[in-house]
Amino acid sequence: MTIANEPAADESGRMPRGQSVFSENTKFEGDPEARQGADSCGRHLFDRTAMRLAYTIADFVTGFNLEEVPPMARERARLAFIDTLAVMLAGSGELGTQIVCEVVRQEGAAPAASPVGQSFRTSPQLAALANGVASHIMDYDLSSRIGQPTAPIIPALLPLAEDIGATPAEVTAAFIIGFEIAMRLARAAPEHSTVGGWHAVGTIGTISTAMACAHLIKAPPEKIAEILGIGASLAGGLSANFGTMTKPLHSGTSARNGILATLLGNAGFTASERVLEEPLSGYFHAFNRGMSVSIQPFSDLGCRYDIVDCGFKLKRYPCGGLGHTAIDATLAMRDEIKGAEVAAIRASLTRHAASRIDSAYPTSVESAKFSMPYVAAYTALYGPPLIEAFTEARLHDEAIKALAGKVTVAIDPEFANVLQDSPSRVTVTLADGRILEHVRHYASGTPQVPLTPQQVEEKFFCCAERAVSSRSAQRIFAFLGRIDEEPSFADFWPLLRCA
Repeated sequence: MTIANEPAADESGRMPRGQSVFSENTKFEGDPEARQGADSCGRHLFDRTAMRLAYTIADFVTGFNLEEVPPMARERARLAFIDTLAVMLAGSGELGTQIVCEVVRQEGAAPAASPVGQSFRTSPQLAALANGVASHIMDYDLSSRIGQPTAPIIPALLPLAEDIGATPAEVTAAFIIGFEIAMRLARAAPEHSTVGGWHAVGTIGTISTAMACAHLIKAPPEKIAEILGIGASLAGGLSANFGTMTKPLHSGTSARNGILATLLGNAGFTASERVLEEPLSGYFHAFNRGMSVSIQPFSDLGCRYDIVDCGFKLKRYPCGGLGHTAIDATLAMRDEIKGAEVAAIRASLTRHAASRIDSAYPTSVESAKFSMPYVAAYTALYGPPLIEAFTEARLHDEAIKALAGKVTVAIDPEFANVLQDSPSRVTVTLADGRILEHVRHYASGTPQVPLTPQQVEEKFFCCAERAVSSRSAQRIFAFLGRIDEEPSFADFWPLLRCA
């Protein structure tokens, strides 16, 4: 891994604050007159490009103004809160979440915040741990670049906000900050997950959550580099744990560690201010060895917004997102499949999707979410695999088992090496010799095929009412639909608690 045109460090190994990490090809470099002008956000370009990456990020985190963002950014932030709270409430009752909550209870921490969907109170860090697991355990949370790197942000912000008395507008601003930094980290190293094998929820998520929390507690600019450095060292998470309870644990630990990094750094705990770009030992090198890395995405941080230009994907199905196009393709043929005897189903995927999706029948609810034979068979027999599809009872359904035995997974030569999207081709061979085939390039819930407002609302209430009353769910939905305009969380916190 190389980062172009690294400026020289001094004898201590630290970079002078006036050095730039951007390459000569960065649009702000090489033109002294342009560098003396103002960017589209009104900031001085020379000052912006002269700073190291940590200071560029610090500028964004501490100088962010919610009133200056495009209306679409606020609208999508509201949607993110609606979807995330929905899946957190649904996930709060799952076995893995309950195990974590029992461990949290045993800690006996000071009761400062309530984990979503629970009846007890604990510290903000431990509440964030429980929230993060709940948000990711059903694999129903929104995704963006290289998976779900923003998953821990809201789970951490809520208990921290409850503890310090932050306003809904401040929490909204903090989420947008975390989202933007997550997207910049993802675009800086696009092979981080697909080639590197890292789970971005645990790697990118820890850093972006720390930056969101730093804004929420109003950490001063000089503390941001420390918080960033601590967060980077606490990052981690292996994709080998997909299909187990440890996958959502990555979201929980990222949420907890984001708060921990913020509180430590703000209190004076030190870290390297060069932690991201340090050659040989920094974050980019350690997590992306042999892969291409460009910090160009940070050059317009705060001038344009990925939450507007790229958005995110709301999941229609609570299972591994790389298989959603195969589910949609199967659904498109279901009317012809129903009543017919199926001889074989072949799901042809990208190479990356095939490496993350299991071709065997699942042994647990967690592994069912990543089993192509299971989700393909369920979809062909019963329709969309929603929450009720992933239960112990369904795993023992003999009809699903029988059809799943006829499902195979292959790499499709047409889109084998596609990485950003996850197209699928599903071919169904019927016993009478007929062959059905459907190709789906974009899954339901993507910006290309967005969920309708009705589908968003249906998902919310289906999820939320698993943990709270219908009346509470209605009040939560209404609040989140205008979260950035609400004056206080005072009446909101009790709605998230289980009786």
